[in-house]
Amino acid sequence: EIASQQDQLDLAAAYIKHLRERIEKLKRLKEEAMRSMEASSSMMERTASVGLTSPVLELRDLGSSIELVLITGLNKNFMLYEVISIFEQEGAEVVSVSFSTVGGKIFHTFHAQAKLSRVGVETTRVCQRLQELIKSY
Repeated sequence: EIASQQDQLDLAAAYIKHLRERIEKLKRLKEEAMRSMEASSSMMERTASVGLTSPVLELRDLGSSIELVLITGLNKNFMLYEVISIFEQEGAEVVSVSFSTVGGKIFHTFHAQAKLSRVGVETTRVCQRLQELIKSY
């Protein structure tokens, strides 16, 4: 079928609207990624000044989930099960753990979520207990 000029204009207008919405969505995603990169780079800058002997702990409350980044030196024998135990005792379930080694540092990343989303997890208590654990090493 041959579309009338009005139909073609309507399709073009709808397509332009769709593209604008997509551009806005991509801009939001870019801004979120940039904020995340800035947070990561500022954390790396802080750890560079800390040296290899002091672990660094950063806990992010993401609503019903928590992200923990723990940075230690290669000379620290950290027991990951102790960190996981603290999360579980405070009502969170660890869903993933990863690590990477950069220079003389080990970056551990934990992702946990509340076992009961209605109750949640008290992140200040988790953070306090994790800091006590780190000090004991």
